[in-house]
Amino acid sequence: MDSQQDYSQQFSFEFFPPKTPEGSEKLKQVRDQLGVLKPKYFSVTFGAGGSTQQGTFDTVMEIQQAGYDVAPHISCIGSTRENIRIILQSYMKKGIKRIVALRGDMPSGMQEAGEFRHANELVEFIRKETADHFHIEVAAYPEFHPQAANAQKDLLNFKRKVEAGASSAITQYFFNPDAYFHFVDDCEQLGVNLPIVPGIMPITNHSQLARFSDMCGAEIPRWIRKRLESYGDDKKAIRAFGEDVVTELCHQLLEAGAPGLHFYTMNQAGPTQTIWNNLGLPASE
Repeated sequence: MDSQQDYSQQFSFEFFPPKTPEGSEKLKQVRDQLGVLKPKYFSVTFGAGGSTQQGTFDTVMEIQQAGYDVAPHISCIGSTRENIRIILQSYMKKGIKRIVALRGDMPSGMQEAGEFRHANELVEFIRKETADHFHIEVAAYPEFHPQAANAQKDLLNFKRKVEAGASSAITQYFFNPDAYFHFVDDCEQLGVNLPIVPGIMPITNHSQLARFSDMCGAEIPRWIRKRLESYGDDKKAIRAFGEDVVTELCHQLLEAGAPGLHFYTMNQAGPTQTIWNNLGLPASE
């Protein structure tokens, strides 16, 4: 963990593009509630094959116009160089300075990956097209990507993204801090040195969390699963338990020198605010 202690801590919050006018209005409220905490930036997700491309752009612009720094996600699978070039140029014209560059998932029904097969190719393309205009965030997988052949190959894939020009990384969420600590140690042994910010998922819904975790390969420790199962449909108990578990996780990460936290908010302010307050974090810059 020595490498991570060299970086100042930064905190960020992730949203997904709303699908309805009501969702848009709600997100504005959530944005301003979390904006009081003065995060380094908000990020906005991007669907498979760019399926939420316009929604991402509109949400990014709305957040920027409200006075916040914002980082749009760009996923390259199923896309073309020309399409990615157009997206990059659009964000450059609007003064966006940070990008989250991802491989993404194959769109349903699509057989070919498109002109990009891996995230390192996207990072390399962004650097070629825009030089150092963007701070490029990439994904990291402490418990390893679900499609990785093995742990070593996954680490080498991450190293390729860094060597292609990544500025920093955000991890997939996890609930075992040792997974993060070991991942960082492995990166240090490979000579990979950049901020690796832990991704944090508040626990508010057992079935939803289980579904997400199965899809992305994040492990829910057995003791957490069993406790969540024991609460049944008691949402209040699930939320209280989740707040305690995730607060303790964040505390351990920050105490060990993690360079901040990235919260997967699910477009809700309350759970993240509670964890923030439990940790006694001040408004960041």
